[in-house]
Amino acid sequence: MFTDEKRLALWREVYGRGIARVDIDPIGDEPFHADVTFNLLPDVAIASGSRSPAHYRVTHDMLKDGRDIIAVSILRSGEASAMQFSKELIGGVGSASVLSGTDPSVSTLTTDGSFITLALSRPAIAELAPDFTSAFGKPIPANDPALRLLIKYLDAVLAADELAHPEVARSVSAHILDLVALALGARGDQAEAALGGAKAARLKALKSDVMSMIGNCHLSSEIIASRHSISSRYVRKLFEQEGTSFTAFVLGERLTRVRRMLRDSRHAHLTIAQLAHACGFNDISYFNRAFRRHFGATPTDVRMQNSLSSGA
Repeated sequence: MFTDEKRLALWREVYGRGIARVDIDPIGDEPFHADVTFNLLPDVAIASGSRSPAHYRVTHDMLKDGRDIIAVSILRSGEASAMQFSKELIGGVGSASVLSGTDPSVSTLTTDGSFITLALSRPAIAELAPDFTSAFGKPIPANDPALRLLIKYLDAVLAADELAHPEVARSVSAHILDLVALALGARGDQAEAALGGAKAARLKALKSDVMSMIGNCHLSSEIIASRHSISSRYVRKLFEQEGTSFTAFVLGERLTRVRRMLRDSRHAHLTIAQLAHACGFNDISYFNRAFRRHFGATPTDVRMQNSLSSGA
């Protein structure tokens, strides 16, 4: 177990100088703490987590071997400030600061807080938003539609165990770059190109929200739409563009979850009706018909097959 001083020294060296290339200066007398997760994707690095109060200074010395990036840092909770080009860059919780990776800056967390910071390839962003430098020196407000969608998308993908797969990582990276480009003010052909990725990211976020509410028998496109501040018609349109429908997606996921639970011995004490209800079905007759039509077997058949194989 490291002492507080040793832990801070390691964090300054490994995270501060080795990864983020910043000087870290804790604020106050409380022991410094940080809990940060890193994900490295093509052209995008993601740092997310929480930290105690501290100053994070990017000095001229740190920039001598700097990377060709821009940073977009989103404040999720707490109170913070960021300065670059003598301008304040944070507009409160939910806003984002856009930092040049080639100029000094100071970011300060004045209370315990949480964040998501994206380090983005400058050439990759320049392709999508050629005027991205105009975003330096001012925050992206919390009510910016592209930023709000970016946050929902990041919450969805960071909660899933998918980013280790190279193809998934490339797709997620492309969607993030598209959304950041829109938040930075991409226009014209670049905006049109980025919108394709934004739609895919939106659908990913919608699906993640549906899965989190799959046990709610009142789940509807209207409920999901209100949670994402879009119309229910647009929700249904996004699913239809993927060759399905909102209703079909919800039904398929509910049935799949019931089948998974039927095969899990940890749920053997629950009746089939209880499992169906837990997955959002309030009509057992409809559930039985839908299950058999979908899987070609009854729920009882699936449970019995699992019991026989487990006993073999």
